[in-house]
Amino acid sequence: MNKPLLIIFATIALDAAGIGLIFPILPRLLAEVTHAGNIAPYIGIMTALYATMQFICAPVLGLLSDKLGRRPVLLISLAGAAVNYVLMAFAPQLWMLLLGRAIAGLTSANVSVATAYITDISPEETRARRFGLLNAVFGLGFIVGPVLGGVLGDYWLRLPFIAAAVLNAANFLLALFVLPESRTPQKQKIVLAELNPLRPLRWAFSMKALLPIICVFFILSATGEVYGTCWALWGHDSFGWNGLWIGLSLGMFGVCQTLVQAFLPGPATRLLGERGAVLLGVGCASIALVVMAFAREGWIIFAIMPIFALGGIGVPALQALATRQVEEDRQGQFQGLLASVVSLASIIAPLAFSSFYFVVRQTWPGAIWLSVVVLNVIALPLIVLGTRNAGRDAKADESLLRGG
Repeated sequence: MNKPLLIIFATIALDAAGIGLIFPILPRLLAEVTHAGNIAPYIGIMTALYATMQFICAPVLGLLSDKLGRRPVLLISLAGAAVNYVLMAFAPQLWMLLLGRAIAGLTSANVSVATAYITDISPEETRARRFGLLNAVFGLGFIVGPVLGGVLGDYWLRLPFIAAAVLNAANFLLALFVLPESRTPQKQKIVLAELNPLRPLRWAFSMKALLPIICVFFILSATGEVYGTCWALWGHDSFGWNGLWIGLSLGMFGVCQTLVQAFLPGPATRLLGERGAVLLGVGCASIALVVMAFAREGWIIFAIMPIFALGGIGVPALQALATRQVEEDRQGQFQGLLASVVSLASIIAPLAFSSFYFVVRQTWPGAIWLSVVVLNVIALPLIVLGTRNAGRDAKADESLLRGG
């Protein structure tokens, strides 16, 4: 594996670890800073603030990566993450924590720029495999992050943030001195109107061929939010799981999904094609979710975990398909748009799923997973429609727009 890929993967791993390490210690940190008995609203505010800033800024940063190059935008993202963790490590008041999360959301172009970078340096036949590795690395970071946060937080509540700041600063220096630029930046001047965060949405809606694939990303991103929102509550309500068993179940899922995304997307794409791999992933996840909805014993969840994790096959294939929806000089803008769509789902989905869960909690907690299956069924025709011509129509639409 070449050095640029290693640096990109390290960036994503640190980003995921930084997100994950906050989970076990954020309630205690907010309680310490706010002195409030009920800190749930503050957690919601911080989560929504991060996702909102990401929704607004990710398309702008993606466009800037097309204009200025991937490397400078990635460096800005790493610097912003380091500043965020420093603020959270030493913030004595709530507004400083909120400022840190706003900065993190504003500069959180890691995934979109990293995806565009990999697209730049990878031939089409290797993209699905490399996107699988990208997602696997993210999964590893997300497994390590909560453990790191919990262990270091037992010594000092602010120590995990200092560790994250140091790691991001080291990665910034590594990228600064070692990471090459992956593409020749465009020489056109940046027009202020292009930085309008809503402009990429107008651009997307102007090309009908892009809409199905964007809707698929939104649906799959929204369904991905249900696990972090409802898994712990469902495990306790359905099986009486305590924190240890909830952690073990999430850890096992993380390990299985990491292995799947590290080794299977490439072979699955070669055997089934990209569209077939996406459909297989959605199908495996749906089968597992139906079993989870009707399960009455906790061991069943662990038994079906490998099938559940096979759902991860579809994401890298979908990412590879998405890269062929637009021309090479618009990859950053398109990836920023997709990151914005993911952020929008991160704002809406937790509220929707948590509201639905509390409606069904007393009668049938497992019904929450059937709601995910319904959304997966809605996504199936969109997957077929959006990948029918593998980007040919989208590129034709874009050429017409440019010509006009």
